[in-house]
Amino acid sequence: MDFSRWVFLILIFVSFFAIPIWSDSSLSEIPINFLNFAKKAEVFDWIVGVRRRIHENPELGYEEFETSKLIREELDKLGISYKYPFATTGVVGFIGSGKPPFVAIRADMDALPMQEMVDWAHKSKNAGKMHACGHDAHVAMLLGAAKILQEHPDILKGTVALVFQPAEEGGGGAKKMIDAGALENIEAIFGLHVNPQFPLGKVSSRPGPFLAGSGFFEAVISGKGGHAAIPQHSIDPILAASNVIVSLQHLVSREADPLDSQVVTVAKFQGGGAFNVIPDSVTIGGTFRAFSKESFQQLRQRIEEVIVGQAAVQRCNATVDFLTKEKPFFPPTVNDKNLHKHFQRVAGDMLGNDHVKDMEPLMGSEDFAFYQEVIPGYFYLLGMQDETNEKLVSVHSPYFKINEEALPIGAALQASLAIRYLLEAQPQVPSSSINDHHDEL
Repeated sequence: MDFSRWVFLILIFVSFFAIPIWSDSSLSEIPINFLNFAKKAEVFDWIVGVRRRIHENPELGYEEFETSKLIREELDKLGISYKYPFATTGVVGFIGSGKPPFVAIRADMDALPMQEMVDWAHKSKNAGKMHACGHDAHVAMLLGAAKILQEHPDILKGTVALVFQPAEEGGGGAKKMIDAGALENIEAIFGLHVNPQFPLGKVSSRPGPFLAGSGFFEAVISGKGGHAAIPQHSIDPILAASNVIVSLQHLVSREADPLDSQVVTVAKFQGGGAFNVIPDSVTIGGTFRAFSKESFQQLRQRIEEVIVGQAAVQRCNATVDFLTKEKPFFPPTVNDKNLHKHFQRVAGDMLGNDHVKDMEPLMGSEDFAFYQEVIPGYFYLLGMQDETNEKLVSVHSPYFKINEEALPIGAALQASLAIRYLLEAQPQVPSSSINDHHDEL
């Protein structure tokens, strides 16, 4: 065979089998290009429209049927395949080859049981329900990320899973999504939350422990009711409950390491209905939080011991319920250190390094932590406070509002984190492990 034929065969081989080489400069352009795409008038208006439709129809945990239907309809319009249902209302979409590597981006769908007090054209139409935590924005941004990825198939190497999850607000929807198989084959997952106290165009997070593990408790302290004028004939559960509450505060101030942040808060106290009657029982309840599993379990044990013991000192009986069926314990949210470096690179390329901030841990909790117990995960906060406008109130307020200018930023960043992970952080996958007929697609 002559030399020219060898050259021709080599060129044919390279054209079919060569692996593209991505330079740092070409990788750094992806987030900027995605952001410019998301800010196009037609794309921005579409993301905003999706957010407003969801906001008008808020649904509580495991009741997000209309929200889930809207998501599936939009995925159908985009030509994106999906699986449904997961955990009653959850949806998982798939973009890409259907083959490894797999990376996921996640949004929560549920609203809160409160009446919206914001007076605007797209106010909640469901009485006593409101998207007061930004989950409507999270869903809209994930659909926006899906649109961005679907419009750029030439640089998508592998598969991006779109995880739309129910019941983040205490319902542990992430755990049920995992139990239903939503993380099958997924190697890493990214999630975000809007932050009304942080400037628009900036993001923040940290490696390692970021948000606390959390749990709830409710205790019934029973005594013997009677007339307030003759307390010696009664066993006063209100006095017992008062001593219990004071003693619970000692768990953090006297038993916890001062360098190990913990919280025990009693936020519920119900007992009696008259000024001159000692009730038969009192119900108290609250939350406890810690940044390590060991501290969390220690708090749980001591909360029960203190409530039962202090009630007994006052001649009362006490039962403690940690409400794990309705409100499962959330583990601490711990960000993978390698994914933190990935986040800094990608967000820095999009927004500028001075707009990517490390922050101190927060005592809030997130059920995204359940994903991080299974695979490497990364959770971050997206600023949306426009300093030229009015100050935004915090989440879980009936006056909470979304700055919609943040939506294209979140959509583009989620898409960029996923696609750059596939391009630059993916592990080598042996060809024998690739299934040409993957179930997801």
